[in-house]
Parts: sequence; C-alpha cells; structure tokens
Amino acid sequence: MHIHILGICGTLMGSIALLAREKGYTVTGTDENVYPPMSTQLAEAGIAVAAGYTPDCLPDGTDLVIVGNANLPRGNPALEAVLDQGLPYTSGAEWLGRYLLQDRWVLAVAGTHGKTTTSSMVAWILDYAGLSPGFLIGGVPQNFGQSSRLGSAPFFVIEADEYDTSYFDRRSKFLHYRPRTLVLNNLEYDHADIFPDLESIKSQFHLLLRTVPGQGLLIYPDEDKHLQDVIDRGCWSETLAVGTPAFNAVALTADCSDFEIVINETVAGTVNWNLTGAHNMQNAVAAIAAARHAGVAAAVACEALCEFQSVKRRMEILYTDSSVTVYDDFAHHPTAIATTLAGLRARVGGDFIRAVIEPASHTMRKGTHQHQLLQSAADADEVIWFQPANANWDMSTLVAGHSTIEGELGTLAQRAVALPGDRPTHLVIMSNGSFQGLHRQIVEHFNDR
Repeated sequence: MHIHILGICGTLMGSIALLAREKGYTVTGTDENVYPPMSTQLAEAGIAVAAGYTPDCLPDGTDLVIVGNANLPRGNPALEAVLDQGLPYTSGAEWLGRYLLQDRWVLAVAGTHGKTTTSSMVAWILDYAGLSPGFLIGGVPQNFGQSSRLGSAPFFVIEADEYDTSYFDRRSKFLHYRPRTLVLNNLEYDHADIFPDLESIKSQFHLLLRTVPGQGLLIYPDEDKHLQDVIDRGCWSETLAVGTPAFNAVALTADCSDFEIVINETVAGTVNWNLTGAHNMQNAVAAIAAARHAGVAAAVACEALCEFQSVKRRMEILYTDSSVTVYDDFAHHPTAIATTLAGLRARVGGDFIRAVIEPASHTMRKGTHQHQLLQSAADADEVIWFQPANANWDMSTLVAGHSTIEGELGTLAQRAVALPGDRPTHLVIMSNGSFQGLHRQIVEHFNDR
C-alpha cells in the first residue's frame, strides 16, 4: 500500500509516517514548511517529502491519503485534488485506530496537562520491564530518542489529544484510540480556538469514557472535580482514583525529586530522579498505576523511573555553567507555568529565576487565561512576557512589579541574557512554539562569552 500524508511534518503526522513505514508501507508526504527535526527523521527513514501543496503533489499509485489537521481546510489545492480524483482519504487519528491499534492493548494518556511526560513514563516503564511496547508520543522521550515505534504486541502507549481530528471530523482525536487502560491526568479549559467552553470539552471526555471496555481501567486524580463530573455522567469500566490511600505518592523532599509510592498504606517503592515538582510526582503515580494494570509491579516501575530522562522541551537544559542554567519548557497554560516554576523554586531555593514567556497557543493569544497569567509566574523573580503581533488582548495588564512585556525579539534577547550577578540564575524559556529562534540566540550568547 502506498500512503501519502498531507501535513507530514507535524508531530503526529510525522510519527504516523514513521510507524507506517515501519509496518512496511510505501510512505510519501507533502507539507507547506519542511523543517527539522521531523524532516530529518523522515529523511533518515527513507520517506520522500515534497514542499508545497499543489494539485500535482500526489504521487501516481497513491492508495490512501492521510489528511493532517494543520492548515488543510477546503480550498487547499492538494486537498481539492484528493477530492476531485476520488482518492480514498482518512485522518491520522482514524488511521491509527483502524490500521494500527485495532489488535493492541492501548494505554492512553489524556488530560489538559502532562500527557507527553506521563505517556513517556508509561512507555519507559513497560520497556524497562522487558515488554517492548509500541508508542506514539507528542514529543521526544529522551530515553528513546524518537517519538514513535511499533514495538511488540500487545502493548501500545499513546498520547491522547482532545484536539479535533480533521476538517471533516470535528470529534476529538482520542475517540479513535479505544484504550483498555486510560489515564486522565486533569481537566481544565483549553483550545479556545475549537472549544467554546469547558462543558464542550467535558462532553468529548465523556465520549472517551464510553469507549473503554468494562474490563478496562480508568485512572484519574481523586481531587479533580471536573474529571469527577465527567465520570459521574457514566463510567462502565473499573476505576482507580490516585492520590488516595489506595494509590498515592508521598514526597520525601521539598522539590518532589524523591518520593515513595504507597499502595493500600504500604510502601511499594521509592523514586529518586532529576525531575521536580508535585505535578511530575503526580504524573508518575498515574504512570505507575497504568503500568501495573499491564502487569508491571510497582517496585519495578519505581526502578524504571529512577532512570527516566524526561522529554525534550520539558525543562530541558540547553546550557549550564556556574552562573546560569538555560531551560526550554513547553508551557502553554497558566497551570503548566505555575507548576513548573514552583517545582524549580523548590529545587533551587534562593537562586534567581527569570522566566521568558511567549503566549504561543491559540488560547493564550486570544487572552482566554489573561487573568491567571500574572499569578502563574509568581515563583519567578523576574518575568518577561513576549508580546507577539497577533496577540488579541491588551497585554499591558501583565506589567506589574517583577513582570514586564517586550514586543521586539532582539531587545527581549538582550534583556534575557543580562544576569543579575549576585546569585546563580535560572533562565526558563517557556513556549509551545518556536519563539522565533530565541532559544538558539540565547544559547549562542552564552557559548560565545
């Protein structure tokens, strides 16, 4: 079978391309912007990628077109050619559900925050236990160095995104995955470009619960009232509320880099790792519970997490010396900003923390969470907010005390690298976008000193 993917350089679509190639299919693709790292991964896998959506970008002999969900609306020349020629087409999520996940034990991780990190943990625990799982994750787990692989049956770990599937399927992607083990990390309002309110997101999550078999397992944090509301609408599978005496973590250090896993009031194992923050400890509890459902003892899972190396762009250290450490973090929401900075503060104590934040997501650019943003960065000593040209709200409300805004990238970079000098500095660059190359500029500055 020859599969051609429109939008192949996106994180999900590129990972699907690699999985399809690994299954033995002929895979080609087209994208508007062909760029590393995904373009490099595709080239190394022998997948030909063409730049530009044109009517003739579809190779002769294409059997199936997978349509991505980024900048591929009706009117796109390549998409119109697919429809005019009557070629079979599907979405990436539907292809996964129908052609790859059908006979697998799917362990899915959904929720507003922590999906990438938690799914990476689950995959690593299963791999450490010798189960060689397949996985598809919306980032690059550093233990694996790749975002996807087929693995060995039966287990497949997937990051289950609530974003809509395609221009012709407005359901959430995760409705195609049909998990046997489902982790719901949390639930808050996000994706304001497609969801009008939190209630509409809850409806999609409830549909997800309807796909879990009766002998499956739903894992969720006991204190999340929005998830509890979703569950109260109907749940037909077994459930495990983590954060309760039945399954919990107890921090041994202020930054949560050491903690015990306690099951039914008995210590099952201890984790000592390089990650920080209560949020990552909670992600670990859910991951250990999910792996336990697949047959991995909690003690083995704790051993695995002691060797867990996190995910690229999740507090990834880009540069460090005696005076400054530069981090790249994928924060896209006030809660993510707050929990990340709180974890760092707990680890570094009185060191100077400077956060440089780009509101890159649709929701952030619309100003949906503008009233929570100032407080979300309270653990930083200084915050510089980048004001992009397409921000749709008055960001001057963020100017207060230690918090300022900057609309010119060059000036922002100069301010970011000016160290206070009286104590070690932790410079955290927070964005779920490219930040127009700011990371590279800052690292080059410190390398050239």
